[in-house]
Amino acid sequence: MTLPWTKPVIQKHLCNIHLINQRKQTSFCPHAQVVQSEKRRPWWSMRRPIQSQVPSTDTATTSDSGAVSSAASSGCSEASADSQQGRGRISQAEAGLTLEDISAPAEAVQFQAEIISSIDKVQASEWDACAKGSGEVNPFLLHAFLLALEDSGSAVKEEGWLPQHVLIRHAGTQQLHACVPLYLKGHSYGEYVFDNSWAVLASRVGQRYYPKFQCAVPFTPVTGPRILIRDPAEKDMLLKAAAQTLMQLTDEYKISGAHLTFNLPEEGDALENLGFLRRTGIQYHWSNNDYGCFDDFLADLKQSKRNNIRKERRSVAGTGLDIQRLTGADIKSRHWDAFYEFYMNTTDRKWGQAYLTREFFQIMGETMPEQVLLVMAEDGGRPLAGALNLIGSHALFGRNWGCLHGREIKHLHFELCYYQALEAAIERGLPRVEAGAQGEHKLQRGYMPSMTHSSHYIRDPRLRNAIDNYLSHERIQIEYTMEAMAQHVSPYKEKA
Repeated sequence: MTLPWTKPVIQKHLCNIHLINQRKQTSFCPHAQVVQSEKRRPWWSMRRPIQSQVPSTDTATTSDSGAVSSAASSGCSEASADSQQGRGRISQAEAGLTLEDISAPAEAVQFQAEIISSIDKVQASEWDACAKGSGEVNPFLLHAFLLALEDSGSAVKEEGWLPQHVLIRHAGTQQLHACVPLYLKGHSYGEYVFDNSWAVLASRVGQRYYPKFQCAVPFTPVTGPRILIRDPAEKDMLLKAAAQTLMQLTDEYKISGAHLTFNLPEEGDALENLGFLRRTGIQYHWSNNDYGCFDDFLADLKQSKRNNIRKERRSVAGTGLDIQRLTGADIKSRHWDAFYEFYMNTTDRKWGQAYLTREFFQIMGETMPEQVLLVMAEDGGRPLAGALNLIGSHALFGRNWGCLHGREIKHLHFELCYYQALEAAIERGLPRVEAGAQGEHKLQRGYMPSMTHSSHYIRDPRLRNAIDNYLSHERIQIEYTMEAMAQHVSPYKEKA
């Protein structure tokens, strides 16, 4: 039997978000109006739409399928009824809103938030204009990467990732101003921010944790914006509007929560002010201190760490393996065949799950070849091991690694994943290298601890309070660990 969450829960809605400019302060409607098609309405839409609570004359908006819904100040939705009963909606006071902020608008700018069921329903140029709006290009947020995940069958509803991407357009010009990579999920696999214990806790208080909204890049523990905004001048306004839309959708369709993982710290600050819970974690990143070559980097290390790295590199060089850094047209299908075998061996060896399909690597290599850096080690022309990196405007991102079964070579993992990545970043003048999740062993190889951030909106107040208490203790431990590692286990020489 098909579970209800596997059906498209929020397909092709339009939400009116009234962004009000009053007293030179921008605010937004706390309850966006959902406009639904009256034709072929599915099981989940057989309720009254959320009505705007902004005092106004009757207004009407037409959806892409021609349906019209008017907003009246006297309307009361199920979501607002939930709020009155204390069933989970964040209050206006908690969200930093007051009635004065949203009453009697002298001037209003109207946007529409559309939910699409696949990334191919929006033009790549539109999406990428928002993805590049911050000035830093993160390859994982580009249309081509997200499309490769969907077209390859890696991030699709059959695997528990139902795309529900949010597009925020200007109601008049229909220009895309912001977008959110969003999925409805029936599990917690492939996220790297572990909340399995939250699901157990939810069941203990009589709540269903799945499905949940996940705002993330599937299978990718890489920090970046999660609310993509075209124009930085509209950042504060549209970030609040997008966050309020996520809260509204979560409440209206009684989803357990909305989770934005590996988002930017400034996003976390803004979302925390709106009632989202904040979670922190630790990764290990390398910073390029204007090094001219790899030896310049080694010169900054303590002698013991410097000697250890040189020893490991000599060990790999002594094997006679041919190590190449490939990008663009230099990457052939045979390389992807070999790398997929490496990838599968890694997941099998760690009793893990292979999230990515063979087709994903091929599509990614064809549609974004200049963003891919594949480090391959060959023995007599036969691929033996490899490491996959993606190239951004400001960073090199290490993602996957693997080798042939039974052909593990000592220190080869460090050479391909870390040292080759550092050399490539130095050559390209990239400010940093991010080597993915986990790995305290990265410390002695020059990677320093960096704090990661996630934001979580939990609908049920009992579950929210319990998770908030847990996160407050976890943050203390994270901060202590960060401080201890920075002071006592840094591989770098102390500066005079």
